[in-house]
Amino acid sequence: MNGLHGIIFSYEKRNNLRELTEIRSAASIPFGGRYRAVDFALSNLVNAGVTDVGVVLHGRYQSMLDHLGTGKVWDLSRKRGGLRVLPPFNYQKDWGAMPFRGKIEALSGVRSYLNTIRQDYVALMDGDLVVNLPMAEIFEEHLKSGADITVVCGDDSFATEDGTYYEKDESGRITEVLYNLHSPRGYRGLEVYILSTELLKELVDDCTAKDQYSWRRDVLRAQREKRNLHCYVWGGFAAQIRSVQEYYDRSMQLLDPEIRAELFTPERPIRAKGADKSSTYVGAEGRCVNSLVAEGCRIEGTVENSILFPGVVVEEGAVIRNCVLFKETTVRRNARLSYIIADKNVEILADRTLMGHSTYPIVLAKSSKV
Repeated sequence: MNGLHGIIFSYEKRNNLRELTEIRSAASIPFGGRYRAVDFALSNLVNAGVTDVGVVLHGRYQSMLDHLGTGKVWDLSRKRGGLRVLPPFNYQKDWGAMPFRGKIEALSGVRSYLNTIRQDYVALMDGDLVVNLPMAEIFEEHLKSGADITVVCGDDSFATEDGTYYEKDESGRITEVLYNLHSPRGYRGLEVYILSTELLKELVDDCTAKDQYSWRRDVLRAQREKRNLHCYVWGGFAAQIRSVQEYYDRSMQLLDPEIRAELFTPERPIRAKGADKSSTYVGAEGRCVNSLVAEGCRIEGTVENSILFPGVVVEEGAVIRNCVLFKETTVRRNARLSYIIADKNVEILADRTLMGHSTYPIVLAKSSKV
């Protein structure tokens, strides 16, 4: 797969993630007990034999830098190529930094990097997509179809109003590009694209010259009739982390063994940094039911239908139900939690009761004490 290069976008634009993105971008949000969202994009590419990957940063990128390191975890620490963390781009006005406007703007900000790409084709991916795609198969289909751009779409029922949707004909050619729909229809775009390196540079240069910055409007929609846009439909699990509710719902789906087996298939392993902690300890009075528990936890209370990241402590008498607890969270004696998402280093004091709802989980910010 030396003919394919990877570019991953990590930027600030998800306003519905609230406290989860106060200190990080959506791409570096912890997911599934021991992973970050970006681990899935990196693993998808590496599993397909991709050896060169660029990560385009925007704001709140310190967490991403700490996580990526040299790229050794994903076998991307190389003398030539490998992982490249690209400088943060920003659109400036007189009053300061502006929010992210589109992929074309991001690519224009790292235009010189595009000239260094050695491969003939490029895969563009969002860093906040949790999926295990057969990228080698998708690339092969792109070559066989003769398409200018291959768009990867999802075929599940998890629709979002702010997503991009596509309609296609029997041959797989995209006939319509739709967005801002109140009643989504067609196939949900997963923000994964494959196209030639030369075409990517041509599109970036053309849009930049016209002060155009939106990939879906100024490229996909504008070029729909001129270019051959092909749709690859993925029928498995695919989560785009765009809101607290979606994060919670998709996390809870991992408690289903069938979904876990699909997302973490041994044929395409998802690689992540190790926590370097000892095994989890469950005390004599501890109870853990239908939950995902990472290493280094200490459970002396009750945990049901929950996801615990490394180093979580649940003291005696505490009851945790339907929660997602990030790294180093501590739940003191006799506290009771339901439908809570606790960020890193949160402490729940003794005898406290916090209850959200499946349709409105409560988020506790990093290092807060409740």
